[in-house]
Amino acid sequence: MRFTTFVQAAAADSAPHTLAFTGVRGEYVTITALEPDIVRVCHWPEGRPRLNRTWLVAGADGDVPREGRRRDDLSPFALPGWQPDDAPPGVLRRRTGSLQLEITLDSFALRWSDADGRSFAADLAGRAYAYDRAGRAVMHYLERRLDEHYYGFGESAGPLDKYGRRLRLAAVDALGYDAARTDPLYKHWPFYITSVPELQIAYGLFYDNLAEGVFDLGQEINGILGRYRYYRAEDGDLDYYLIFGPSIADVVEKFARLTGRPALPPRWTLGYLGSTMLYTELPDAQAQLDGFIEKCRAHDIPCDLFHLSSGYTTDAEGRRNVFTWNRDKIPDPQALVDGFHRAGIRLSANIKPYLLATHPRYDEAAALGAFVRDAEQDAPLVHQSWSAGLNQSAAASYLDFTGAGFDWWKKRINETLLAYGIDGLWNDNNEFEIPDDEARFDGAGEPLRAGLGRPLQTLLMARASYEALREARPDERPYLISRSGCPGLQRYAQTWSGDNTTAWQTLRYNLPMGLSLSLSGMPNTGHDVGGFFGTPPDRELFVRWIQCGLVHPRFTIHSVGFGMATEPWMYPDILPLVRDLFRFRYRLIPYLYTLLFRAAQTGAPVIRPTVYHFPDDPRTHTESFDLLLGPGLLAAPVLEAGARRRSVYLPGNDFWCDFYTGAWHAGGQTIEADAPLERLPLFAPAGALIPLAGEADPDRRAVYVFPHPGAGQGSFMLVEDDGVSLGYRRGQYAEVLLQALAEPERITLSARRTRDGYTLPYVEVEFVLPPGENRPVEGGAETKRPDGRRGVVVAVV
Repeated sequence: MRFTTFVQAAAADSAPHTLAFTGVRGEYVTITALEPDIVRVCHWPEGRPRLNRTWLVAGADGDVPREGRRRDDLSPFALPGWQPDDAPPGVLRRRTGSLQLEITLDSFALRWSDADGRSFAADLAGRAYAYDRAGRAVMHYLERRLDEHYYGFGESAGPLDKYGRRLRLAAVDALGYDAARTDPLYKHWPFYITSVPELQIAYGLFYDNLAEGVFDLGQEINGILGRYRYYRAEDGDLDYYLIFGPSIADVVEKFARLTGRPALPPRWTLGYLGSTMLYTELPDAQAQLDGFIEKCRAHDIPCDLFHLSSGYTTDAEGRRNVFTWNRDKIPDPQALVDGFHRAGIRLSANIKPYLLATHPRYDEAAALGAFVRDAEQDAPLVHQSWSAGLNQSAAASYLDFTGAGFDWWKKRINETLLAYGIDGLWNDNNEFEIPDDEARFDGAGEPLRAGLGRPLQTLLMARASYEALREARPDERPYLISRSGCPGLQRYAQTWSGDNTTAWQTLRYNLPMGLSLSLSGMPNTGHDVGGFFGTPPDRELFVRWIQCGLVHPRFTIHSVGFGMATEPWMYPDILPLVRDLFRFRYRLIPYLYTLLFRAAQTGAPVIRPTVYHFPDDPRTHTESFDLLLGPGLLAAPVLEAGARRRSVYLPGNDFWCDFYTGAWHAGGQTIEADAPLERLPLFAPAGALIPLAGEADPDRRAVYVFPHPGAGQGSFMLVEDDGVSLGYRRGQYAEVLLQALAEPERITLSARRTRDGYTLPYVEVEFVLPPGENRPVEGGAETKRPDGRRGVVVAVV
């Protein structure tokens, strides 16, 4: 390695919005004010970009062309221009409406301040923009403050705050990972948020680079350099965006605007999504799958979709051949699909992005040039991929989604899956662990090396699956789930945390993993409830995992099925408890759906760490194991065997209400909450309104309201639409403003339609007050409820 730093910069031709500099070895750096609060910095060691396109930064339409978008296309941005400030010799100072920037030219280091001149970030002087002259690595070094916290990084193990950690940027098949320690996992996500509580400032750093790399956040130390952190990519360009908040919420929403806002899924995806590998591995798979339908009926368990695991594609030797059906296991695929549909259950089919060399269509795809190409010969790159049982692999080739593989993939989806009525697609085993950096991608006619963009294949695979669904059903929202991904995946798919293990520690550390994804622009996420890999969970672990899953966007029980599937009815003695939890999940759907709808509009997370809403409370800065479901519910999942009490920190300085008992607690303290096996501890902040589906009629609304115990007001904008079509893009949705005004002597409730794009299936809602709330209520008529709470029926006006 020949470590080289860009120093002794000389000003080059610039534009009003871009500052340009050259180095003594021909390096080129630009600093562009894209928006008053978003600045882009590019460092090209060779004086020109190694990759002149992006697939991560969206255009004005919120997406990116298949062939990529040129990096020098600045048309999606306002380009406000730099304003000069006075500075001493050797220093440049520039500002926008939100930021001030100081550039020291001899050491070439940037210092960032807010509009009031408070410095919140700084490059490491003399080492900021480094590269390897003997290789292709690029690096960015920054100073590290002792009082900073680092959040995001997509999917990553360990606690929420990654200060002091070192994280690899790579996507691997991490079967049975340790959720507290394993690194890397399934996703490549070069983005994180730095919070500086002393200044009440948060900002994001997004590196538009798909090469493998590393974030070091203080694990590495050096007595000469002082405190520092760095990003390193093994190839490509240093092309990063500084996104000024100033709040964490602001950063998340601006990052979503930059990389594309999340797709809005069908409403039914918020129900129970069944899954297990076991059924399709058995010789009588069709009978097993039919049996799942019957068991749902017999045990009164609702289910909206079942995931068809890849066993349906095995050949006589047990090898998995995507886009084939094993007719011995599943003699009649059409009858299978029809049976699920009659039961009101949809099907999503598992598909993988490679063909084994023995696949019946391998030669066809090879002749079309549909595979990633070998670096040294005009032939498909052959590598080992998972083929049959545990840890078994065989020779295979990855499809090239930057070229002919894209359309070949879409055609096979239509012919072999959608033609039978399959409803959704499950992109799996799609980490693209290509062993050779020099392997060749078509690149839409501009060839790319694999080292520059393995995750690009995953992203375009998601796009191809999404397009196949859209084209087959033009006015339906596609349902797509992808295990691997990078920024931009949220434009097409839901995700989950991969092949976790059956353990209490996994349940615990999957929580911050999901919160990290949510802060990284990927709000539609969840975990395999019960644990995928390992022996089935015992009764207690299973119940606690279900409770945790209830408050995530994706609610799926999944298992590898070593002789026994993890199923809702697996323990008959606790089935009534499990059934009640499922019913509560279905009642939560109006609230969950509104949160997902807002996420599609703004990028705001569905599940949120407490620091998201309470950054001024120091206790929240490192809190990893409580979560907020939107603004109105604090959930404290039980994470230890045998626990029937749960310590819960209630953030902020206002009041919190126990969801079940109506007891009020002051914020800023830790309480011991009752946590019997049947209960997920839940707390609502003063003023919260939680719209639920009606107990008897899911089309009605019961709004659980928690009026301030003294004086205060609260509101929630409920969204309603048909839940399946793209009509919402044409304005076909309704909004109902739910409000509660609390005064010491009375409570006033109201429900007002503020948008009429959809006909509501109800004309009134029932507000449900917490136990013990005795103040007179205005705005509706009181009712008696079987649970003893006071109900107030309010007309929607």
